[in-house]
Amino acid sequence: MSLLRWLVLPVVLAMAWFTPRVGDRWFVGIERFGTRLAARRQIVLLGVFLSAITVRVGLLWAVPVPVPAIHDEFSYLLQADTFLHARLTNPSHPMSLFLDTFHVLVHPTYQSIYPPAQGAVLALGRLLGHPWVGVLLSMAGACAVMTWMLQGWLPPHWALVGALIFVFRIHLFSNWSDSYWGGAAAATGGALVLGAYRRIIHHQRPRDAILMGLGTGLLANSRPMEGFVFCIPIAGALFIWLFHKRRSDLQTTGPRVLLPLVAVLATIAVFMGYYNWRVTQNTLVLPRALYQRERLNLPVFIWESPRTPLHYSNPQFEEFYNVVEPRLYFKSWARLSREKVRDWWAFFMSTSLLLPLATLPWMFKDRRIRLPLVLFVWCALGLLAVRYFFAHYAAPMTAAFFILLGQAMRHLRRWEIKGRPIGIFLSRLVVVLLLVRAGALTTEAYRHPLVKWGVERARIVRQLEETPGRHLVIVRYAPDHFVGREWVYNGADVDGGKIVWTRDIPRQDLTPLIDYFRDRTLWVVQADSVPPKLEAYRGQPQTRAVPSEKHQ
Repeated sequence: MSLLRWLVLPVVLAMAWFTPRVGDRWFVGIERFGTRLAARRQIVLLGVFLSAITVRVGLLWAVPVPVPAIHDEFSYLLQADTFLHARLTNPSHPMSLFLDTFHVLVHPTYQSIYPPAQGAVLALGRLLGHPWVGVLLSMAGACAVMTWMLQGWLPPHWALVGALIFVFRIHLFSNWSDSYWGGAAAATGGALVLGAYRRIIHHQRPRDAILMGLGTGLLANSRPMEGFVFCIPIAGALFIWLFHKRRSDLQTTGPRVLLPLVAVLATIAVFMGYYNWRVTQNTLVLPRALYQRERLNLPVFIWESPRTPLHYSNPQFEEFYNVVEPRLYFKSWARLSREKVRDWWAFFMSTSLLLPLATLPWMFKDRRIRLPLVLFVWCALGLLAVRYFFAHYAAPMTAAFFILLGQAMRHLRRWEIKGRPIGIFLSRLVVVLLLVRAGALTTEAYRHPLVKWGVERARIVRQLEETPGRHLVIVRYAPDHFVGREWVYNGADVDGGKIVWTRDIPRQDLTPLIDYFRDRTLWVVQADSVPPKLEAYRGQPQTRAVPSEKHQ
């Protein structure tokens, strides 16, 4: 926490003590309206979904549609393109040596290494006009499902408060909404599982069992390892619940809960096995696991020792896997854990959310939320057990965190010291600060837009798309090239695409590549020029002109 925040804290506490009901005239009216609205649960779900879309679209003037720039984003876009070609994977290409790139399998088939949920989201978006439409709809769906989950654990008006916090803290201004590498699918899966669990315990309805199965499927097909860790305490809690039921009750619960749940899980398992078989040619081997074993050879868990490094034909792979990745992730467990906590805190928390956390001593005594608390700690330990971490890795545990946050808000609201309702002031302040933060980030985004290097790649793509004919682009990198800026990504149908991106590999003869694509116009991209340059390939005569700047 910065010095400024420490200086503001005494002011906040003084206001909470001396003027706990400041603004009552406005707040009471808003809270009464919110309470009446929250009681209409179905309308709230629809309203949250539509509001999440409307607010984000309304911010496009400040935060425009993202341009892909990260390795993972291009990999997911390949997956989406594959699905839109009505297949689960693609044949390995004869020129795979030159097409090879990060986070993509080229053998035994050509496909993204990631689970298929996010690719399906982007494919839906492309069907509706643009991949980001799928991102937007998935995030709006996550907001609605998170609300539904909270409605099962908290009173309706507190579920609505939790939903608003999720929209303003997670949905807006985060890379879950402003990138193509996901987060929403796994968060939705976790919310479905946790929300369905609460309803199964109370109502034993088949539909809730089906929703739990679907949520488990989303986890398995978005964040399989983290999803598996997430589901262990839920499965244990369900088993304990069933164990304490009478035999006569089990005869009712089995057909109503266990049968539909097992049927959905079995269907998902069959699909995943079939998908693995198509992509890796082994039912039990995930694409990511095959890539990890045969291409990276890097340890995943903190207790694993470094392995013999692999060596690659192109210097970009050599740099990324043998220099960059070890520098980022092969540190002491203590240092990695500090960095993970810092990154998680930066994504999920804010200054205003520190206020509810002050009620943690009361939370530990709250039996109502014992399972979410255990679940959160268990998932956190699971994340600390692996070397890698980004905020979307923690997406499955988001549901548990928001239950804890919502319950913390309830405890905060009831805080009184010597009859002074300081909790009323502090709970209102949390929401106000979230709204202020959203306004500040909007202004900041408009004044200082974040321009990624991917804009330059997109510019050259547009130039080539507007130039007649089909094109082969050979990408050349400088010796000091930053490997995070990778240009060589293609669609599912390489030979049928208008543009084919390939890499220039030192000491590797380009003749087979040029002969294979002999019907195409050849170009070279000098990726590390400022700005990157598109030039005619000088190895053989060209019949077409370089695209002019007017095409920009």
